[in-house]
Amino acid sequence: MIEIRRALISVSDKTGILDLAKALNQSGAEIISTGGTAKLLREHNIPVKDVSAYTGFPEILDGRVKTLHPKIHAGLLALRGNPAHMRTLKELGIGLIDMAVINLYPFERTVAKTGVTREEAIEHIDIGGPSMLRSAAKNHQSVAVVSDPRQYAQIIRELQEHAGKISEDTAKRLAAEVFRATSGYDSSIYEYFSKENGAEGAFPRELRLAFTKLKDLRYGENPHQKAALYRAQGEASGEGIADARQLQGKELSFNNFLDLHSVWELLKEFDNPAAVIVKHNNPCGAAEAKNIGKAYRDAFNCDPLSAFGGIVGLNRPVDAITAKSITKSGFLECVIAPAFSKEALSFFSQKKNLRVLELKDLRRRKEYDFKKMSGGLLLQDSDSSLLNKGSLIVATRKKPTKTQLASLLFAWKVAKHVKSNAIIIAKATKTVGIGAGQMSRVDSVLIAGKKAAGRGRNTCLASDGFFPKPDAIIAAAKMGVKAVIQPGGSIADREVIKACDTHRIAMVLTGIRHFKH
Repeated sequence: MIEIRRALISVSDKTGILDLAKALNQSGAEIISTGGTAKLLREHNIPVKDVSAYTGFPEILDGRVKTLHPKIHAGLLALRGNPAHMRTLKELGIGLIDMAVINLYPFERTVAKTGVTREEAIEHIDIGGPSMLRSAAKNHQSVAVVSDPRQYAQIIRELQEHAGKISEDTAKRLAAEVFRATSGYDSSIYEYFSKENGAEGAFPRELRLAFTKLKDLRYGENPHQKAALYRAQGEASGEGIADARQLQGKELSFNNFLDLHSVWELLKEFDNPAAVIVKHNNPCGAAEAKNIGKAYRDAFNCDPLSAFGGIVGLNRPVDAITAKSITKSGFLECVIAPAFSKEALSFFSQKKNLRVLELKDLRRRKEYDFKKMSGGLLLQDSDSSLLNKGSLIVATRKKPTKTQLASLLFAWKVAKHVKSNAIIIAKATKTVGIGAGQMSRVDSVLIAGKKAAGRGRNTCLASDGFFPKPDAIIAAAKMGVKAVIQPGGSIADREVIKACDTHRIAMVLTGIRHFKH
Protein backbone atom coordinates (compact mmCIF):
# COMPACT_ATOMS: atom_id res chain seq x y z
CA MET A 1 0.00 0.00 0.00
CA ILE A 2 1.11 3.58 -0.69
CA GLU A 3 0.54 5.95 2.21
CA ILE A 4 -0.46 9.43 1.05
CA ARG A 5 1.24 11.92 3.39
CA ARG A 6 1.66 14.73 0.88
CA ALA A 7 -0.39 15.38 -2.27
CA LEU A 8 0.19 17.87 -5.07
CA ILE A 9 -2.99 19.16 -6.75
CA SER A 10 -2.90 21.26 -9.91
CA VAL A 11 -5.98 20.96 -12.14
CA SER A 12 -7.47 22.85 -15.04
CA ASP A 13 -10.77 20.97 -14.84
CA LYS A 14 -11.89 21.42 -11.24
CA THR A 15 -14.83 19.02 -11.44
CA GLY A 16 -15.02 17.01 -8.21
CA ILE A 17 -11.70 18.32 -6.87
CA LEU A 18 -13.20 19.62 -3.62
CA ASP A 19 -14.46 16.15 -2.67
CA LEU A 20 -11.05 14.61 -3.32
CA ALA A 21 -9.22 17.38 -1.45
CA LYS A 22 -11.52 16.98 1.55
CA ALA A 23 -10.88 13.23 1.61
CA LEU A 24 -7.11 13.83 1.48
CA ASN A 25 -7.33 16.39 4.28
CA GLN A 26 -9.45 14.07 6.42
CA SER A 27 -6.90 11.27 5.95
CA GLY A 28 -4.16 13.57 7.27
CA ALA A 29 -2.37 14.37 4.00
CA GLU A 30 -0.69 17.74 3.44
CA ILE A 31 -1.88 19.41 0.23
CA ILE A 32 0.26 21.64 -1.94
CA SER A 33 -1.27 23.37 -4.92
CA THR A 34 -0.99 26.03 -7.61
CA GLY A 35 -2.78 29.37 -8.20
CA GLY A 36 -6.45 28.88 -9.05
CA THR A 37 -6.70 25.45 -7.48
CA ALA A 38 -5.18 26.64 -4.18
CA LYS A 39 -7.56 29.61 -4.15
CA LEU A 40 -10.57 27.33 -4.61
CA LEU A 41 -9.47 25.02 -1.78
CA ARG A 42 -8.98 27.96 0.60
CA GLU A 43 -12.42 29.32 -0.25
CA HIS A 44 -13.80 26.02 1.02
CA ASN A 45 -11.66 25.96 4.16
CA ILE A 46 -9.39 23.15 3.00
CA PRO A 47 -5.80 23.65 4.28
CA VAL A 48 -3.37 24.10 1.41
CA LYS A 49 0.18 25.35 0.84
CA ASP A 50 1.09 27.22 -2.35
CA VAL A 51 3.65 25.50 -4.56
CA SER A 52 5.74 28.69 -4.53
CA ALA A 53 5.85 28.59 -0.72
CA TYR A 54 6.77 24.92 -0.83
CA THR A 55 9.59 25.34 -3.37
CA GLY A 56 10.74 28.73 -2.09
CA PHE A 57 10.63 29.98 -5.67
CA PRO A 58 7.92 32.26 -7.12
CA GLU A 59 5.83 31.55 -10.19
CA ILE A 60 7.44 33.44 -13.08
CA LEU A 61 6.87 34.25 -16.76
CA ASP A 62 3.10 34.71 -16.32
CA GLY A 63 2.80 31.25 -14.79
CA ARG A 64 4.74 29.46 -17.52
CA VAL A 65 7.20 28.31 -14.83
CA LYS A 66 5.79 27.28 -11.47
CA THR A 67 6.06 23.50 -10.95
CA LEU A 68 9.23 22.92 -13.02
CA HIS A 69 11.37 22.76 -9.88
CA PRO A 70 13.65 20.11 -8.32
CA LYS A 71 11.61 20.09 -5.10
CA ILE A 72 8.59 18.96 -7.10
CA HIS A 73 10.17 16.46 -9.46
CA ALA A 74 12.68 15.02 -6.98
CA GLY A 75 9.81 14.57 -4.52
CA LEU A 76 7.92 12.61 -7.16
CA LEU A 77 10.80 10.64 -8.69
CA ALA A 78 12.85 9.60 -5.67
CA LEU A 79 12.98 5.84 -5.11
CA ARG A 80 11.92 5.26 -1.52
CA GLY A 81 13.92 2.05 -1.24
CA ASN A 82 17.13 3.64 -2.56
CA PRO A 83 19.31 4.89 0.36
CA ALA A 84 21.29 7.23 -1.93
CA HIS A 85 18.10 8.88 -3.18
CA MET A 86 16.75 9.35 0.31
CA ARG A 87 20.10 10.70 1.56
CA THR A 88 20.15 13.24 -1.29
CA LEU A 89 16.64 14.44 -0.47
CA LYS A 90 17.56 14.86 3.18
CA GLU A 91 20.72 16.82 2.37
CA LEU A 92 18.79 19.17 0.04
CA GLY A 93 15.76 19.53 2.27
CA ILE A 94 13.36 18.00 -0.24
CA GLY A 95 10.23 16.21 0.90
CA LEU A 96 8.43 13.30 -0.72
CA ILE A 97 5.22 13.74 -2.72
CA ASP A 98 3.03 10.64 -2.58
CA MET A 99 0.18 11.70 -4.84
CA ALA A 100 -0.10 13.98 -7.86
CA VAL A 101 -3.57 15.09 -8.97
CA ILE A 102 -3.09 16.74 -12.35
CA ASN A 103 -5.21 17.41 -15.41
CA LEU A 104 -4.07 19.40 -18.39
CA TYR A 105 -4.89 22.69 -20.08
CA PRO A 106 -7.76 22.00 -22.53
CA PHE A 107 -5.72 22.27 -25.73
CA GLU A 108 -8.06 20.18 -27.90
CA ARG A 109 -11.19 22.06 -26.83
CA THR A 110 -9.41 25.38 -27.31
CA VAL A 111 -8.29 24.77 -30.89
CA ALA A 112 -11.71 23.33 -31.78
CA LYS A 113 -13.31 26.73 -31.18
CA THR A 114 -13.97 29.06 -34.09
CA GLY A 115 -11.52 31.92 -34.51
CA VAL A 116 -8.85 30.69 -32.09
CA THR A 117 -5.53 32.42 -32.74
CA ARG A 118 -2.16 30.71 -32.88
CA GLU A 119 -1.12 32.61 -29.74
CA GLU A 120 -4.16 31.29 -27.82
CA ALA A 121 -3.40 27.75 -28.95
CA ILE A 122 0.23 28.02 -27.84
CA GLU A 123 -0.73 29.34 -24.40
CA HIS A 124 -2.91 26.25 -23.92
CA ILE A 125 0.02 23.88 -24.41
CA ASP A 126 0.61 22.50 -20.93
CA ILE A 127 4.27 21.98 -20.00
CA GLY A 128 4.35 21.52 -16.23
CA GLY A 129 1.30 19.25 -16.14
CA PRO A 130 2.58 16.53 -18.48
CA SER A 131 6.02 16.72 -16.82
CA MET A 132 4.58 16.09 -13.36
CA LEU A 133 2.26 13.37 -14.63
CA ARG A 134 5.13 11.52 -16.28
CA SER A 135 7.39 11.88 -13.24
CA ALA A 136 4.70 10.54 -10.93
CA ALA A 137 3.70 7.73 -13.30
CA LYS A 138 7.32 6.62 -13.75
CA ASN A 139 7.55 6.19 -9.97
CA HIS A 140 4.13 4.57 -9.59
CA GLN A 141 5.41 1.98 -7.14
CA SER A 142 5.60 4.84 -4.63
CA VAL A 143 3.36 7.58 -6.06
CA ALA A 144 -0.34 7.56 -6.96
CA VAL A 145 -1.00 9.76 -9.98
CA VAL A 146 -4.58 10.90 -10.69
CA SER A 147 -5.16 12.35 -14.15
CA ASP A 148 -8.94 12.30 -14.65
CA PRO A 149 -11.85 13.49 -12.45
CA ARG A 150 -13.61 10.20 -13.19
CA GLN A 151 -10.94 8.49 -11.06
CA TYR A 152 -11.71 10.54 -7.94
CA ALA A 153 -14.52 8.35 -6.59
CA GLN A 154 -12.29 5.27 -6.49
CA ILE A 155 -9.44 7.21 -4.86
CA ILE A 156 -11.73 8.64 -2.19
CA ARG A 157 -13.11 5.19 -1.47
CA GLU A 158 -9.63 3.68 -1.06
CA LEU A 159 -8.41 6.52 1.14
CA GLN A 160 -11.40 5.99 3.45
CA GLU A 161 -11.22 2.19 3.46
CA HIS A 162 -7.44 1.95 3.94
CA ALA A 163 -6.72 4.80 6.36
CA GLY A 164 -5.16 7.18 3.84
CA LYS A 165 -3.49 4.57 1.64
CA ILE A 166 -3.82 3.55 -2.03
CA SER A 167 -3.21 0.03 -3.31
CA GLU A 168 -0.24 -0.65 -5.57
CA ASP A 169 -2.54 -2.26 -8.16
CA THR A 170 -4.56 0.95 -8.34
CA ALA A 171 -1.36 2.97 -8.70
CA LYS A 172 -0.29 0.79 -11.65
CA ARG A 173 -3.59 1.32 -13.44
CA LEU A 174 -3.46 5.05 -12.80
CA ALA A 175 0.07 5.23 -14.24
CA ALA A 176 -1.01 3.49 -17.43
CA GLU A 177 -3.81 6.03 -17.82
CA VAL A 178 -1.27 8.84 -17.57
CA PHE A 179 0.75 7.65 -20.55
CA ARG A 180 -2.45 7.19 -22.55
CA ALA A 181 -3.49 10.76 -21.70
CA THR A 182 -0.14 12.42 -22.36
CA SER A 183 0.44 10.59 -25.65
CA GLY A 184 -3.01 11.68 -26.86
CA TYR A 185 -2.35 15.22 -25.69
CA ASP A 186 0.92 15.44 -27.60
CA SER A 187 -0.74 13.94 -30.69
CA SER A 188 -3.41 16.64 -30.69
CA ILE A 189 -0.72 19.36 -30.54
CA TYR A 190 1.20 17.70 -33.36
CA GLU A 191 -1.94 17.50 -35.50
CA TYR A 192 -2.76 21.16 -34.86
CA PHE A 193 0.66 22.40 -35.96
CA SER A 194 0.76 20.01 -38.92
CA LYS A 195 -2.55 21.34 -40.24
CA GLU A 196 -1.67 24.94 -39.49
CA ASN A 197 1.69 24.77 -41.21
CA GLY A 198 0.34 22.80 -44.16
CA ALA A 199 3.47 20.69 -43.94
CA GLU A 200 1.75 17.44 -44.82
CA GLY A 201 -0.94 18.55 -47.26
CA ALA A 202 -4.58 17.75 -46.61
CA PHE A 203 -3.91 14.66 -44.50
CA PRO A 204 -1.40 13.96 -41.72
CA ARG A 205 1.59 11.69 -42.39
CA GLU A 206 0.77 9.79 -39.21
CA LEU A 207 -2.85 9.48 -38.13
CA ARG A 208 -3.47 9.09 -34.41
CA LEU A 209 -7.08 8.64 -33.37
CA ALA A 210 -8.14 9.27 -29.78
CA PHE A 211 -11.54 8.21 -28.49
CA THR A 212 -12.94 7.89 -24.98
CA LYS A 213 -15.15 4.95 -24.13
CA LEU A 214 -18.60 6.03 -23.02
CA LYS A 215 -20.17 2.62 -22.41
CA ASP A 216 -20.50 -0.99 -23.47
CA LEU A 217 -23.42 -1.81 -25.74
CA ARG A 218 -25.63 -4.87 -25.41
CA TYR A 219 -24.12 -6.27 -28.63
CA GLY A 220 -22.95 -5.22 -32.09
CA GLU A 221 -24.67 -5.49 -35.46
CA ASN A 222 -25.63 -9.04 -34.46
CA PRO A 223 -26.17 -10.62 -31.02
CA HIS A 224 -22.98 -12.68 -31.21
CA GLN A 225 -20.82 -9.54 -31.65
CA LYS A 226 -19.59 -7.46 -28.71
CA ALA A 227 -19.62 -3.66 -29.04
CA ALA A 228 -18.95 -0.38 -27.24
CA LEU A 229 -19.63 3.32 -27.79
CA TYR A 230 -16.78 5.86 -27.93
CA ARG A 231 -16.64 9.63 -28.29
CA ALA A 232 -13.88 11.45 -30.15
CA GLN A 233 -11.57 13.21 -27.71
CA GLY A 234 -11.45 16.97 -28.09
CA GLU A 235 -15.03 17.30 -29.32
CA ALA A 236 -17.30 19.45 -27.22
CA SER A 237 -19.97 17.48 -25.41
CA GLY A 238 -23.42 17.63 -26.99
CA GLU A 239 -22.27 18.11 -30.58
CA GLY A 240 -22.79 14.60 -31.93
CA ILE A 241 -25.00 11.53 -31.81
CA ALA A 242 -22.79 9.99 -29.11
CA ASP A 243 -23.96 12.78 -26.77
CA ALA A 244 -27.65 12.86 -27.69
CA ARG A 245 -29.81 13.09 -24.58
CA GLN A 246 -32.11 10.08 -24.28
CA LEU A 247 -35.44 11.09 -22.77
CA GLN A 248 -37.16 7.71 -22.73
CA GLY A 249 -36.97 4.15 -23.99
CA LYS A 250 -34.68 1.18 -23.65
CA GLU A 251 -30.93 1.22 -24.23
CA LEU A 252 -29.75 2.19 -27.70
CA SER A 253 -28.23 -0.58 -29.80
CA PHE A 254 -25.21 -0.54 -32.11
CA ASN A 255 -27.53 -0.40 -35.14
CA ASN A 256 -29.60 2.37 -33.56
CA PHE A 257 -26.51 4.56 -33.33
CA LEU A 258 -25.60 3.91 -36.98
CA ASP A 259 -29.10 4.80 -38.17
CA LEU A 260 -29.34 7.85 -35.90
CA HIS A 261 -26.11 9.13 -37.43
CA SER A 262 -27.52 8.68 -40.94
CA VAL A 263 -30.74 10.47 -39.97
CA TRP A 264 -28.94 13.42 -38.43
CA GLU A 265 -26.51 13.86 -41.31
CA LEU A 266 -29.36 14.00 -43.84
CA LEU A 267 -31.37 16.42 -41.69
CA LYS A 268 -28.44 18.84 -41.78
CA GLU A 269 -29.06 19.31 -45.53
CA PHE A 270 -32.39 21.08 -44.97
CA ASP A 271 -33.13 24.62 -43.84
CA ASN A 272 -36.94 24.33 -43.91
CA PRO A 273 -38.90 22.01 -41.59
CA ALA A 274 -37.88 18.49 -42.59
CA ALA A 275 -38.39 14.88 -41.55
CA VAL A 276 -36.38 11.79 -42.38
CA ILE A 277 -37.00 8.10 -41.75
CA VAL A 278 -34.03 5.73 -42.00
CA LYS A 279 -33.97 1.94 -42.07
CA HIS A 280 -30.76 -0.10 -42.22
CA ASN A 281 -28.69 3.04 -42.84
CA ASN A 282 -30.75 4.14 -45.88
CA PRO A 283 -33.53 6.73 -45.98
CA CYS A 284 -36.93 5.20 -46.78
CA GLY A 285 -38.65 8.58 -46.68
CA ALA A 286 -37.73 12.27 -46.53
CA ALA A 287 -39.68 15.48 -46.91
CA GLU A 288 -39.56 19.24 -46.48
CA ALA A 289 -42.76 21.17 -45.72
CA LYS A 290 -44.13 24.38 -44.22
CA ASN A 291 -44.46 22.70 -40.81
CA ILE A 292 -42.85 19.73 -39.14
CA GLY A 293 -46.08 17.72 -38.85
CA LYS A 294 -46.67 17.73 -42.61
CA ALA A 295 -43.01 16.99 -43.26
CA TYR A 296 -43.31 13.86 -41.08
CA ARG A 297 -46.52 12.65 -42.73
CA ASP A 298 -45.03 13.14 -46.20
CA ALA A 299 -41.83 11.29 -45.24
CA PHE A 300 -43.77 8.39 -43.71
CA ASN A 301 -46.14 8.06 -46.66
CA CYS A 302 -43.19 7.55 -49.04
CA ASP A 303 -42.81 3.94 -47.88
CA PRO A 304 -44.86 2.99 -44.78
CA LEU A 305 -43.90 -0.68 -45.14
CA SER A 306 -40.15 0.01 -44.95
CA ALA A 307 -40.65 2.58 -42.17
CA PHE A 308 -41.66 -0.24 -39.81
CA GLY A 309 -38.91 -0.43 -37.17
CA GLY A 310 -37.23 2.69 -38.57
CA ILE A 311 -35.58 5.74 -37.05
CA VAL A 312 -37.38 9.11 -37.31
CA GLY A 313 -35.51 12.41 -37.35
CA LEU A 314 -36.96 15.92 -37.37
CA ASN A 315 -35.11 19.23 -37.58
CA ARG A 316 -37.67 21.25 -35.61
CA PRO A 317 -39.10 20.93 -32.08
CA VAL A 318 -41.78 18.25 -31.99
CA ASP A 319 -45.28 19.38 -31.00
CA ALA A 320 -48.22 17.30 -29.79
CA ILE A 321 -49.82 16.96 -33.24
CA THR A 322 -46.63 15.61 -34.78
CA ALA A 323 -46.03 13.29 -31.83
CA LYS A 324 -49.55 11.92 -32.17
CA SER A 325 -48.92 11.19 -35.86
CA ILE A 326 -45.69 9.39 -35.01
CA THR A 327 -47.28 7.23 -32.32
CA LYS A 328 -49.99 6.14 -34.78
CA SER A 329 -47.42 5.08 -37.38
CA GLY A 330 -46.81 1.61 -36.01
CA PHE A 331 -43.55 0.29 -34.56
CA LEU A 332 -40.62 2.71 -34.69
CA GLU A 333 -37.26 2.29 -32.95
CA CYS A 334 -36.26 5.91 -32.25
CA VAL A 335 -37.30 9.53 -32.65
CA ILE A 336 -34.67 12.27 -32.56
CA ALA A 337 -35.21 16.04 -32.74
CA PRO A 338 -33.78 19.29 -31.31
CA ALA A 339 -36.58 19.52 -28.70
CA PHE A 340 -39.97 18.14 -27.65
CA SER A 341 -42.98 19.81 -26.07
CA LYS A 342 -44.35 18.38 -22.80
CA GLU A 343 -47.46 17.26 -24.66
CA ALA A 344 -45.34 15.47 -27.27
CA LEU A 345 -43.43 13.60 -24.57
CA SER A 346 -46.73 12.63 -22.99
CA PHE A 347 -47.83 10.98 -26.25
CA PHE A 348 -44.48 9.20 -26.59
CA SER A 349 -44.65 7.92 -23.01
CA GLN A 350 -47.50 5.66 -24.14
CA LYS A 351 -44.92 3.72 -26.19
CA LYS A 352 -42.50 2.59 -23.50
CA ASN A 353 -40.01 0.95 -25.86
CA LEU A 354 -39.78 3.96 -28.20
CA ARG A 355 -36.42 5.66 -27.72
CA VAL A 356 -36.78 9.44 -27.70
CA LEU A 357 -33.60 11.49 -28.09
CA GLU A 358 -32.87 15.20 -27.99
CA LEU A 359 -29.92 16.73 -29.86
CA LYS A 360 -29.82 20.45 -30.55
CA ASP A 361 -26.77 20.69 -32.78
CA LEU A 362 -27.59 20.68 -36.51
CA ARG A 363 -24.57 22.60 -37.77
CA ARG A 364 -22.76 21.37 -40.83
CA ARG A 365 -19.10 20.57 -40.19
CA LYS A 366 -16.26 19.69 -42.49
CA GLU A 367 -14.85 16.54 -40.92
CA TYR A 368 -12.82 13.51 -41.85
CA ASP A 369 -14.64 10.37 -42.97
CA PHE A 370 -13.06 7.03 -42.03
CA LYS A 371 -13.50 3.63 -43.62
CA LYS A 372 -11.89 0.68 -41.84
CA MET A 373 -10.44 -2.08 -43.96
CA SER A 374 -8.30 -5.14 -43.26
CA GLY A 375 -4.81 -3.99 -42.36
CA GLY A 376 -5.50 -0.30 -42.67
CA LEU A 377 -7.79 2.69 -42.81
CA LEU A 378 -9.12 4.88 -45.59
CA LEU A 379 -9.43 8.59 -44.86
CA GLN A 380 -11.26 11.23 -46.85
CA ASP A 381 -12.93 14.60 -46.45
CA SER A 382 -16.60 14.37 -45.57
CA ASP A 383 -18.95 14.79 -48.51
CA SER A 384 -20.00 18.25 -47.37
CA SER A 385 -20.13 20.05 -50.73
CA LEU A 386 -23.27 22.10 -51.35
CA LEU A 387 -24.68 22.35 -54.85
CA ASN A 388 -24.69 25.78 -56.43
CA LYS A 389 -27.84 26.26 -58.49
CA GLY A 390 -25.95 28.55 -60.84
CA SER A 391 -23.52 25.78 -61.78
CA LEU A 392 -26.21 23.42 -63.11
CA ILE A 393 -26.08 22.65 -66.82
CA VAL A 394 -29.34 22.02 -68.68
CA ALA A 395 -28.37 19.26 -71.11
CA THR A 396 -31.73 18.71 -72.84
CA ARG A 397 -33.93 20.75 -75.17
CA LYS A 398 -36.58 20.91 -72.46
CA LYS A 399 -35.72 23.01 -69.40
CA PRO A 400 -37.04 22.17 -65.95
CA THR A 401 -39.76 24.44 -64.60
CA LYS A 402 -39.16 26.43 -61.42
CA THR A 403 -41.19 23.87 -59.47
CA GLN A 404 -39.30 20.96 -61.02
CA LEU A 405 -35.96 22.59 -60.25
CA ALA A 406 -36.87 22.92 -56.57
CA SER A 407 -37.89 19.25 -56.53
CA LEU A 408 -34.69 18.19 -58.28
CA LEU A 409 -32.54 20.04 -55.75
CA PHE A 410 -34.47 18.44 -52.89
CA ALA A 411 -34.05 14.96 -54.39
CA TRP A 412 -30.33 15.61 -54.95
CA LYS A 413 -29.84 16.31 -51.24
CA VAL A 414 -31.48 13.01 -50.36
CA ALA A 415 -29.52 11.06 -52.99
CA LYS A 416 -26.30 12.17 -51.32
CA HIS A 417 -27.23 10.11 -48.25
CA VAL A 418 -28.51 6.95 -49.97
CA LYS A 419 -26.20 3.99 -50.62
CA SER A 420 -25.07 3.83 -54.24
CA ASN A 421 -26.43 3.13 -56.75
CA ALA A 422 -28.96 5.66 -55.48
CA ILE A 423 -32.14 6.78 -57.24
CA ILE A 424 -34.64 9.19 -55.67
CA ILE A 425 -38.07 9.88 -57.14
CA ALA A 426 -39.62 13.02 -55.69
CA LYS A 427 -42.81 14.99 -56.04
CA ALA A 428 -42.37 18.58 -54.92
CA THR A 429 -40.24 18.30 -51.76
CA LYS A 430 -41.10 14.78 -50.68
CA THR A 431 -39.78 11.41 -51.76
CA VAL A 432 -42.22 8.94 -53.29
CA GLY A 433 -39.74 6.22 -54.22
CA ILE A 434 -36.15 5.35 -53.25
CA GLY A 435 -33.93 2.75 -54.90
CA ALA A 436 -30.74 2.05 -52.92
CA GLY A 437 -27.60 -0.05 -52.94
CA GLN A 438 -28.08 -1.92 -56.20
CA MET A 439 -25.30 -3.18 -58.44
CA SER A 440 -26.91 -1.69 -61.56
CA ARG A 441 -28.44 1.77 -61.82
CA VAL A 442 -31.43 0.62 -63.84
CA ASP A 443 -32.35 -1.82 -61.05
CA SER A 444 -32.36 1.09 -58.58
CA VAL A 445 -34.69 2.98 -60.94
CA LEU A 446 -37.04 0.00 -61.15
CA ILE A 447 -37.06 -0.41 -57.36
CA ALA A 448 -37.73 3.30 -56.84
CA GLY A 449 -40.58 3.06 -59.35
CA LYS A 450 -42.03 0.05 -57.55
CA LYS A 451 -41.84 1.93 -54.24
CA ALA A 452 -43.60 4.90 -55.85
CA ALA A 453 -46.50 2.51 -56.54
CA GLY A 454 -48.30 4.55 -59.19
CA ARG A 455 -47.25 7.94 -57.75
CA GLY A 456 -44.52 8.36 -60.38
CA ARG A 457 -46.51 10.60 -62.73
CA ASN A 458 -45.07 14.11 -63.12
CA THR A 459 -42.20 13.43 -60.74
CA CYS A 460 -38.51 14.31 -60.63
CA LEU A 461 -35.62 11.86 -60.37
CA ALA A 462 -32.15 12.25 -58.84
CA SER A 463 -29.26 9.88 -59.51
CA ASP A 464 -26.10 9.96 -57.38
CA GLY A 465 -23.96 8.88 -60.35
CA PHE A 466 -24.10 9.10 -64.14
CA PHE A 467 -26.20 6.81 -66.32
CA PRO A 468 -24.05 4.29 -68.19
CA LYS A 469 -26.90 3.53 -70.62
CA PRO A 470 -30.22 5.10 -71.61
CA ASP A 471 -32.14 2.10 -70.21
CA ALA A 472 -32.73 3.83 -66.86
CA ILE A 473 -34.16 6.91 -68.61
CA ILE A 474 -36.54 4.75 -70.64
CA ALA A 475 -37.70 3.01 -67.44
CA ALA A 476 -38.15 6.40 -65.69
CA ALA A 477 -40.17 7.76 -68.63
CA LYS A 478 -42.56 4.79 -68.42
CA MET A 479 -43.37 5.58 -64.79
CA GLY A 480 -43.98 9.28 -65.54
CA VAL A 481 -40.74 11.04 -64.56
CA LYS A 482 -40.55 14.52 -66.15
CA ALA A 483 -37.17 15.86 -64.95
CA VAL A 484 -33.83 14.33 -63.99
CA ILE A 485 -30.75 15.56 -62.10
CA GLN A 486 -27.48 13.63 -62.37
CA PRO A 487 -23.71 14.28 -62.42
CA GLY A 488 -23.07 13.56 -66.11
CA GLY A 489 -19.68 12.45 -67.38
CA SER A 490 -20.58 9.09 -68.91
CA ILE A 491 -19.34 8.11 -72.37
CA ALA A 492 -23.03 7.43 -73.00
CA ASP A 493 -24.12 10.98 -72.07
CA ARG A 494 -25.10 11.78 -75.65
CA GLU A 495 -27.35 8.69 -75.84
CA VAL A 496 -28.82 9.42 -72.41
CA ILE A 497 -29.60 13.04 -73.37
CA LYS A 498 -31.15 11.85 -76.64
CA ALA A 499 -33.40 9.46 -74.70
CA CYS A 500 -34.50 12.35 -72.45
CA ASP A 501 -35.28 14.49 -75.50
CA THR A 502 -37.24 11.64 -77.06
CA HIS A 503 -39.39 11.29 -73.95
CA ARG A 504 -39.62 15.07 -73.33
CA ILE A 505 -37.73 14.83 -70.02
CA ALA A 506 -35.72 17.79 -68.76
CA MET A 507 -32.25 16.90 -67.55
CA VAL A 508 -29.72 18.96 -65.60
CA LEU A 509 -26.10 17.99 -64.88
CA THR A 510 -24.35 18.79 -61.62
CA GLY A 511 -20.76 17.80 -62.39
CA ILE A 512 -20.65 16.38 -58.84
CA ARG A 513 -21.00 12.73 -57.88
CA HIS A 514 -22.30 11.46 -54.53
CA PHE A 515 -21.34 7.78 -54.26
CA LYS A 516 -21.89 6.40 -50.77
CA HIS A 517 -20.56 2.93 -49.95
